[in-house]
Amino acid sequence: MALPPEEAQHAIRVMRIQPDDVVTLFDGRGFQCDARVVSLGRNECQCEVGDVQLIDREPECCIHFGVALPKPDRAKELIERLTELGVAAVTPIVGQRSQRPPKGAFVDKLRRGVVEACKQSGRNHLMEIRDTMSASDFFASVDGGVSLIAHPETGAAKVSRFVGQSRVTVAIGPEGGWSNEEVELAIGAGFECVDLGPRIYRIETAAVVVAAALVS
Repeated sequence: MALPPEEAQHAIRVMRIQPDDVVTLFDGRGFQCDARVVSLGRNECQCEVGDVQLIDREPECCIHFGVALPKPDRAKELIERLTELGVAAVTPIVGQRSQRPPKGAFVDKLRRGVVEACKQSGRNHLMEIRDTMSASDFFASVDGGVSLIAHPETGAAKVSRFVGQSRVTVAIGPEGGWSNEEVELAIGAGFECVDLGPRIYRIETAAVVVAAALVS
């Protein structure tokens, strides 16, 4: 089989593969196989494919984040880290204090970043990046499992309390924080406030802290 042109270029120019090298191919849904490089062209890589196997490397906890994305470079890092940690899906959300909604072209770029993070980490299942939603629509759309909103308030639970759950949805707000109205909407939709500790984290740090705790 021939690798897609973009993947062939990466294999040839970045990975510096040679004929007879063995590479791992995956379809982004858990199936993978070893393949032997048969021939190389300028932008072409032909492989002889071995047995295809379904190999499950996903965490027991299925995690879906709704995140008010930070600035582009930090958003890219956020998506890469969540992909490596095994998060199932991310929905970019726009809160009342968000600076601007992410553009479609930028979201497409983040999706390409998911592929790169999977290749780097050995994950064979692509994290899904869903269409952008308003925070209120995101709260209303969640159905089933445990729902958490990162918001420090008196009596807020610790993330560690929810370790071992099979399905968790997490909302991380913009740099300006959630408005009182948004917090009330989330609680009304069944979300529970969680406190991430005494320090104030950046968006990407908060998301990684929560994800790492839930998959531990």
